[in-house]
Amino acid sequence: MQDELIIGGVNVRSRLITGSGKYHDDSIIKDVLEAAECDIITVAVRRVDFDRPGESVINHVPKGKILLPNTSGARNAEEAIRIARLARAMGCGNWIKIEVINDQKYLFPDNVETIRATEVLAEEGFIVLPYMFPDLVSARKMVDAGAAAVMPLAAPIGSNKGVQMKEMIGVLISEISLPVIVDAGIGKPSHAADVMEMGASAVLLNTAIATSPDPVCMARAFKHAVLAGREAFLAGLGPVAAAGVASSPLTGFLDSLDEQ
Repeated sequence: MQDELIIGGVNVRSRLITGSGKYHDDSIIKDVLEAAECDIITVAVRRVDFDRPGESVINHVPKGKILLPNTSGARNAEEAIRIARLARAMGCGNWIKIEVINDQKYLFPDNVETIRATEVLAEEGFIVLPYMFPDLVSARKMVDAGAAAVMPLAAPIGSNKGVQMKEMIGVLISEISLPVIVDAGIGKPSHAADVMEMGASAVLLNTAIATSPDPVCMARAFKHAVLAGREAFLAGLGPVAAAGVASSPLTGFLDSLDEQ
């Protein structure tokens, strides 16, 4: 079965997207990406040292990967727009993950400011992927603003708590025609498989891999989980029964033995 993920007109092979933060040693990123076999990697623009590219985190990203700069640190639309323009001017391409956070306790994204930034940057030719609190009304406005996908959080960013927003993510999957990429809070491969089984287009995660004692092995585990979840979705999950149902019913079996 042909199963393509198209984002902004680009055919993306892998449905696992990884980040580049929180590693104790950035040199391991190359091995993580090879194990994950992902096509897209995010990087916070504020962490990129353009004056010393040899020492920058992007120096550890293999050629051929899609670099997805994010506007981490932006507190409003204007700051996000400025960071996006800076990233493109510095050669990071025209993909951008809009991340606008002014809530310093829970780190929830500001959907209103995100919509404003999406509209401006999409008009300027960016492939915009907005990170958002999973709200259907906001998601629809992001689609109208020109987003290439929507990226609802599963749980607070960096928490590894899993899919706490499952019902709301399910609504977005069923109602939004663009790719729905679940981002933030995914802490285990089983969490990733869960949202992929629901029909999510992809998952983006960073902390679960970067903070594992063995990031390379964990990246490989997430790769398999995403593949398994997607295949389960395509196959179609079996119905949930209210009570036990025998796989091999005994009806008539003992009677036939008595007849013998």
